[in-house]
Amino acid sequence: MSDDQYESVSGNTRRNRCLYIVLGVVLICVLVVGVSLGLALSPKGVKSEILQRCETYKKLHPEVSSGNDCQKIWTAFEQAYVGRNSCDVPVENYDTLIRAVKQEIQCNKTLFWSKSKDLAHAFTEKRKCKMTLEDTLLGYMLDDLTWCSKPDSKETFSSNCPGWTDCEKNPVRSFWVRASANLAASTCGHASVLLSASVNPPYNQNSIFSSVEVQNLNHSILDSMAAYLVTDVTDKTNCNDASLVTLKNDLPPNVEFSCKEMPLSDFQMCLSDLDKPCLGCH
Repeated sequence: MSDDQYESVSGNTRRNRCLYIVLGVVLICVLVVGVSLGLALSPKGVKSEILQRCETYKKLHPEVSSGNDCQKIWTAFEQAYVGRNSCDVPVENYDTLIRAVKQEIQCNKTLFWSKSKDLAHAFTEKRKCKMTLEDTLLGYMLDDLTWCSKPDSKETFSSNCPGWTDCEKNPVRSFWVRASANLAASTCGHASVLLSASVNPPYNQNSIFSSVEVQNLNHSILDSMAAYLVTDVTDKTNCNDASLVTLKNDLPPNVEFSCKEMPLSDFQMCLSDLDKPCLGCH
């Protein structure tokens, strides 16, 4: 074999090897994406994720373990929407699910939020003196998940479901409205709400906090509510904002209202210095 022939064969061999490597990488990527999508779209995957979250929560919170059967909770959950048009799942369809979960929220612990979810959860992750809806068993099980079904179907899907604003009675929105109303109705003693001065207005009457939670507060067991307005250096909104006056007026007459401006730097200090009193926690 001549040198020219050898170089030609060698070059072809190298090119073929490179091609095989590229094809191998592409195949691996396709398989990984396919598996990921399969988990996301599989009805069994949705059920498995929710049940796993339920069991994890019970291990982390032994006080709710004995009174809650994850399989029974799942059954009550899917009965709300399975086999229904994904834009025709009324809020009251989740009543059975709400009754299936046994968990009491201690007085003075409820922390509501509006357009400040990340801040609220960063706080409750560090400090257990407050609890958001997503820190409850039901909220933990379904936080950030999407689900729906189809007429005459027995399956739960997590794709091709309506978005939050696509229709009012979609299964995800109806659940959060029902769960939010339940949390508000059972809130007792002192309640807190975390708001952001970067949002205009900080108290939006179209929000779930305003239209659902405030409307379902039980004046016979709730004494007071404190709004904590987290402000960044460029924010001009303060506790004199007209929307916060509206919040005060929207509360039941006997519920005392207070508002405190909280610089973001102070809020961040609360997360790093757990001895610092914050949001009513000492």
